Amino acid sequence: MFSQSLVLLVALVPAALAAQAPVFVPPALTPLSTSTNYTGATNGTLSNQTVVPGKVFDRFIQIWLENTDYNDAATSQAFMELKSQGLLLSQYYAVTHPSEPNYAAVVGGDFWGMGDDNWYNIPSNISTVIDLLEDKSISWASYMENMPDDGFQGFNFTSPNYLNASAPDYTYYVRKHNPPILYDSVVSVPERLARIRNFNDLVADVNASAIPQWLFITPNMVNDGHDTSIDFASEWLEFWLPTMLADPNFNDNRTIILLTFDENESYNINNRIYTLVLGNGLPANLKGQEDDTYYTHYSAISTVQANWGLKSLGRQDTNKTVSNVFSFVASATNYTNMNVTGDAVPLTNLTTVFNGPLNAAQYVPFTAPNMNASGAGGQGVFVAPSLNTSFTAAVAPGPVNLTALGEVVPASGPPNGTVPGAPAPTTSGSGGSGGSGSSGALALAAVPGALTLALGALVGAVLL
Repeated sequence: MFSQSLVLLVALVPAALAAQAPVFVPPALTPLSTSTNYTGATNGTLSNQTVVPGKVFDRFIQIWLENTDYNDAATSQAFMELKSQGLLLSQYYAVTHPSEPNYAAVVGGDFWGMGDDNWYNIPSNISTVIDLLEDKSISWASYMENMPDDGFQGFNFTSPNYLNASAPDYTYYVRKHNPPILYDSVVSVPERLARIRNFNDLVADVNASAIPQWLFITPNMVNDGHDTSIDFASEWLEFWLPTMLADPNFNDNRTIILLTFDENESYNINNRIYTLVLGNGLPANLKGQEDDTYYTHYSAISTVQANWGLKSLGRQDTNKTVSNVFSFVASATNYTNMNVTGDAVPLTNLTTVFNGPLNAAQYVPFTAPNMNASGAGGQGVFVAPSLNTSFTAAVAPGPVNLTALGEVVPASGPPNGTVPGAPAPTTSGSGGSGGSGSSGALALAAVPGALTLALGALVGAVLL
């Protein structure tokens, strides 16, 4: 009796979960309407700033999805349809695993040895692409779906489950997918912090024609595919992206949109991710075409530098191997890319093996950038006034295993120990939401009450 009941229980659970896989539900009536599913209210619109013309584009938008192998994205419905509208960057790579270090890298030019998704506050004298943009008076903002308030600094945020009203509240927003919030050079400046906005603000800014020139957009934990699947993310794209592409306030004839992923799903293969360049600013002759130049997330920085003639960070954005400029921008700005093919392609699926200020097992302090670096913008290296430029990698001490000493890296954890209203941080890998969420948890939350009772009764019978 016991063994037969146990077999029945094991057989029922996968079937129940499969039958109740997450089903996409639009989080708003339309992509350009505000939604009560987003806890944060509209915080007004950004002020329009003078547009600084670029050599190829005047607006650069990044939209990141999550954890998908190249071939899985290539065969998804949304990407098959979008391919004809854009330029496929077929040799585009993430820079490491898991999620957070990639988000840190795309604005800071380095992931600082980070090999986890923990809570970090990168010191205020470490510069980012935001410093480079503001140095040329180029406006910027980031938009985080389901973030409650502008500049919210918490580790995650849980709100009512709009996919299933009878399920518990769900962690739709996580800090690790919000690049600017990781850097104290942004957080410590109120005017900058206010530019980290939610999706109701995105609606307000688009409708008011107040979208800035550089944007980073992160969907929530189900719409980006992190807690769901590429098919679910495709449904979100089919709901959201066509409307945005058709709106000239978002996508005018000088707009470039980079649609990509933070990393691939399979750590045992190199970190190639499906990436499309979209937007009305993309030359017509490139639509439906493929570019097999080697690119990484650092290319998103170098391409912006080349377009606007910006300074560099003197980090990996100036490492010629991993920072090729998008070819159509390189040709227009007379920048020469490196030919990186075959065995010369770096293994960017490696993780936790790099010395750095955010690797407790191989800790070295933050050091100055390479002041002699030559960036794609043809300018010098931007350096924060408080940075000691003489403290270089050459004079820094060797790596120390802080973990073995029972210590953590100085930049870990919330500032001053707490952030008002923020949940306590927890360790989370790429497979979980860092709070209450993974694909399995979401599926379980959707199991109807009758089935839950039946399974519970069966478990009780088995254990008696």
